[in-house]
Amino acid sequence: MTKNTRVRFAPSPTGPLHIGGVRTALFNYLFTKKNNGTFVLRIEDTDEKRFVPGAEDYIIEALNWCNIPFDEGPGKDSGFGPYRQSERKHLYKQYADQLIENGYAYYAFDTADELDAYRKKDESEGKTFIYNWHNREKLNNSLTLSENKIQEKINSGDPYVIRFKCPTNETLHLKDEIRGDIKIDTNILDDKVLFKSDGMPTYHLANIVDDHLMEITHVIRGEEWLPSLALHILLYRCFNWEAPSFSHLPLILKPNGKGKLGKRDGIEGGFPVFPLQWTDPKTNEIASGYREDGYLPQAVINMLAFLGWNPGTEQELFSLQELTHEFDLTRVHKAGAKFDPNKSKWFQQQYFQQLDASVHVEQLKQLLSYKNISTSFDLTEVVDLVKERAVFSKDLWDLSSFLFIAPSEYEEKAIKKAWKEDTPALMHELTRILGDISDFTSNNVSNIVKGWIKAKEIGFGKVMMPLRIAFVGSLQGPDLFEIAAILGKQETIKRIESAIETL
Repeated sequence: MTKNTRVRFAPSPTGPLHIGGVRTALFNYLFTKKNNGTFVLRIEDTDEKRFVPGAEDYIIEALNWCNIPFDEGPGKDSGFGPYRQSERKHLYKQYADQLIENGYAYYAFDTADELDAYRKKDESEGKTFIYNWHNREKLNNSLTLSENKIQEKINSGDPYVIRFKCPTNETLHLKDEIRGDIKIDTNILDDKVLFKSDGMPTYHLANIVDDHLMEITHVIRGEEWLPSLALHILLYRCFNWEAPSFSHLPLILKPNGKGKLGKRDGIEGGFPVFPLQWTDPKTNEIASGYREDGYLPQAVINMLAFLGWNPGTEQELFSLQELTHEFDLTRVHKAGAKFDPNKSKWFQQQYFQQLDASVHVEQLKQLLSYKNISTSFDLTEVVDLVKERAVFSKDLWDLSSFLFIAPSEYEEKAIKKAWKEDTPALMHELTRILGDISDFTSNNVSNIVKGWIKAKEIGFGKVMMPLRIAFVGSLQGPDLFEIAAILGKQETIKRIESAIETL
């Protein structure tokens, strides 16, 4: 096997790529880049019944959006292709035959009805049916049939599968880079199907053969494949091939920590669990995506990196380059990682604030254009006023919309709290004060208005709260004098007069 580091991300095109899959791809990518290796994408589409059109394109688009593109894979052949298992069908049968010839596998002709009968019989006796060493020589397979009978069944087209003949009375010593040493008693393993009656290999055979032929040095995959590790190591041994290093990543758990995070959790919790929006081709059901919800890819990547890994320091914000430098499989946790939607938003806000002001201005321009709003305001000033509280680009509009559309209604709770009997007279006097200001900058307006309030010896709230209602329509919003400076003298006075008239 080559000494160059080669890892693979091998999803099945059975639907949209879950963020658990994106995290697996990310950890593979980080490990590869740290070791100057090759990141391979392989599409494991041997399950023809569950194949979903468009899923492969979605996987590739998602990796590209996350800025973790593959080096080698469909459309990027480096001599190890093809990279879709359906296009490698011709390869697998010879390896299944090789296992049979060497006594490591056998033909099984049991029908679904026969196996179901055995299952029900065992259940009635309080047992679990397992097809392995303790019953395989009593079942309908090549271990119990003569050579002639086997050939006769194959020639007559009897459906069959090829099963692995698991060794008995052996303790396997396996190593996982994250979980350490694992011991497995081979007597508890079942004789897994390696090759199906439809002429397609199962995942177990295909992925071992492909990893060997593609010279994969490290397999970094989800925890759900940990129970298959013993079989995969045994297959490497039977073929007399050097096995890669194995690492099994922890599950991503629901926000309450109970069970694996799924699509339903996202729908019920109002957060995405897919990188990109996905429309189910059968039901037309739309599942939300991080991209369409306004998340920045660097925020999503940073969030995913911390689901099951930590750098061992207090630092939380990492660029992709920094993650690559710091990533180490020994710092990946064994326990499941609880998903926190609020932490996702926290990462998004940190990265959103780091964007250049010109990007925010352009985003706000697009939002205004979409709403058919033209303005003479300095949008840089508008962005500076509201961006600190913004998490997504849409928030730039939500937080600043009152500037572009004067309030026509006023919040009832705010009116009860702030608009008193003497408020109209105070507001009329304030408009005269504001009308005399020639330098209508926020600092100057602030100094003059505050000076007037002090001179009148009244509480600041008696003026500032009604003024905020006039500007915004509620008691929310940024600095009042910054608002006034952006609105300009004429609009500022107009809004105060409108509030007096309405209220």
